Amino acid sequence: MPFVERDLMSEREEFVMFAGREGSNISALCVRFGISRKTGYKWLERHRQAEPDMAWSGDRSRRPLSISGRTDSEMEAQVLEVRAAHPAWGGRKIRHVLMTRGLQGVPSASTVTAILNRHAQISPQASRAATPYVRFEREAPNRLWQMDFKGHFAISAGRCHPLTVLDDHSRYNICLAACANEQGQTVQAHLTEAFRRYGLPDQMIMDNGAPWGDAAGSPWTPLTVWLLMLAIRVSHGRPYHPQTQGKDERFHRSLKAEVLSCQSFATLADCQDRFDAWRSIYNRLRPHQALDMAVPSSRYAPSPRRMPEVCRPPDYDEGETVVTVRQKGELRYKGKTLRLPKAFSGYNVAMRRNQDDGDKIDICFGAQRIKTVDLKAGEM
Repeated sequence: MPFVERDLMSEREEFVMFAGREGSNISALCVRFGISRKTGYKWLERHRQAEPDMAWSGDRSRRPLSISGRTDSEMEAQVLEVRAAHPAWGGRKIRHVLMTRGLQGVPSASTVTAILNRHAQISPQASRAATPYVRFEREAPNRLWQMDFKGHFAISAGRCHPLTVLDDHSRYNICLAACANEQGQTVQAHLTEAFRRYGLPDQMIMDNGAPWGDAAGSPWTPLTVWLLMLAIRVSHGRPYHPQTQGKDERFHRSLKAEVLSCQSFATLADCQDRFDAWRSIYNRLRPHQALDMAVPSSRYAPSPRRMPEVCRPPDYDEGETVVTVRQKGELRYKGKTLRLPKAFSGYNVAMRRNQDDGDKIDICFGAQRIKTVDLKAGEM
């Protein structure tokens, strides 16, 4: 069942947002959200009839477009009001929020920061942490998703392991799940829900650590092989090296500062409730400096690639040399025994000549190269 743990308000927000995208298919969107067409059109009609500032309807506010005559103390009160609602937001974000309210005479970001300092709202540690960074991003949504676990933390009922998935182009948070463990089956269940809702990305990147890699150091597990069968390219960064997934790591820092550091949790359900509420703020309301103070939802749209009902191994072109991987990852090719990760046992792979060196063979699972071997050198 799709996203049963998420609150209805977030469901409506996302549905209305995606329905408003140019070329959106309402019937297909209803299928992705697991609702009837009647319910979908009811949500849209309620959105059209609602005042524009209703909590789930969008990004506008009922505040007047002009506040001529406000005093400096009243503007400071506005700054402190936003800061109180979002204690981890700095001068740039707060200024952007005040500008979107249509206020006149909004001070510069540096002045907002000075107001926060004057009221002891910014610690010296936070000021030192606010350093610029180089930004790289894919040219469109769903070209690349970054996935990782944020380090687990203690709750009254045990531990919570937050699973996060972020779209590289828009920074839209695809998944923020409070998990009881970091096992591959747990990840696959949450990814299945995400794929049904948002479609399939072209590529996903993760590190080599568990559950993306196995204990022997191989980056290929039943989880990553499943992704390949969905025609999702898989890339791996260095294990436990957060810079590889820099945007997801930045998301983790925001999650810690704006949620985890502010409260304690009793159960996983408590964690998920708070995650859902903050996720909606992050995707739809929180200005993002790397997006020129836009919000992630303004740059994201679901993928046109639908999650298939049945996941099948890849097909190969006629004439290709196809070999079945035996138990323990072994296969025979031209009289030699070659080895692949055990996760490929029982599947067919294609033996393709390496385009850069004709003496080498690429062992491929579908379109993904798994290993390159040099038969003349006796490499196994």
